[in-house]
Amino acid sequence: MGGDTADRRPIVAICYDFDKTLSPTDMQAQGYIQSLGLDVDAFWRRSGALAKASNMDQNLAYMYTMLEEARGRLTVSLQALHAYGARVKLYPGVREWFGRTRRAAEERGLRLEHYIISSGLKEMIEGTTIAGEFKQIYASAFYFDERGEARWPAQAVNFTNKTQFLFRIEKGVLDINDPAVNAAVPPEQIRIPFRDMIYIGDSDTDIPCMKLVSSRGGYAIGVYDPVEDNRTKVHNIMLDGRIDYFAPADYAANAPLDALINKIFDHIAATEALRAVSFSQHAEAMDARAKAVERSIDG
Repeated sequence: MGGDTADRRPIVAICYDFDKTLSPTDMQAQGYIQSLGLDVDAFWRRSGALAKASNMDQNLAYMYTMLEEARGRLTVSLQALHAYGARVKLYPGVREWFGRTRRAAEERGLRLEHYIISSGLKEMIEGTTIAGEFKQIYASAFYFDERGEARWPAQAVNFTNKTQFLFRIEKGVLDINDPAVNAAVPPEQIRIPFRDMIYIGDSDTDIPCMKLVSSRGGYAIGVYDPVEDNRTKVHNIMLDGRIDYFAPADYAANAPLDALINKIFDHIAATEALRAVSFSQHAEAMDARAKAVERSIDG
């Protein structure tokens, strides 16, 4: 059973993408790109062209384009990126979601932790009103020099390397530089087994994480914009076997996503309770066998 030594309740992890999962659009397009005097589509075309021409990772390309286009126009500092993050819009109900789901988990004898796994910018996410809700924010990030200015990518998170963070969460090895994530861990020492993970995302970049979580007994949820109500993407990735469920990205109380999460909590709580019974009975049977063998030897 997943958990910590001092608290034996199972731990559930909800892992979120950010852009178009918790927020209606890309975080860079909610003030930063406009401050460069650029059209949003033009920025992404330049970034995409750079990635293609230079055989560059797309996330490194957008980070380079952010800095290159800012040259002579604005200073890209940690404080500035936090300020842009503070302007990021969230889907309905997001602010209240975290506390409500924690309470719902606790009512079922579970502990709940929230994580971000995003190709967006960590510094912007840190500036949002919900940053403090997450146990860990895994996202692309800049290196800042002694003047506090962004100079180089410190971390680039793309759709394939997103999966490493799920293994870090599983094993409780949260430091991105800790090589212990590759160590073999006995099942009883796993902090959060995949069966107790929920991944919520919206797009192709989330597919590796969705598939990994789902294939290992967890729960993968695809979300779509509740206003546009375009379900084509979630229909396709469901039929491709990448997600288990889908819902509009409406995080309000009693919305479909809220109801779905509560059903998942019910399932996890019941499953973990049954596993605890089985574990206890297995231990009892092993003990009885050992005593029987001991008696036969003595006799």
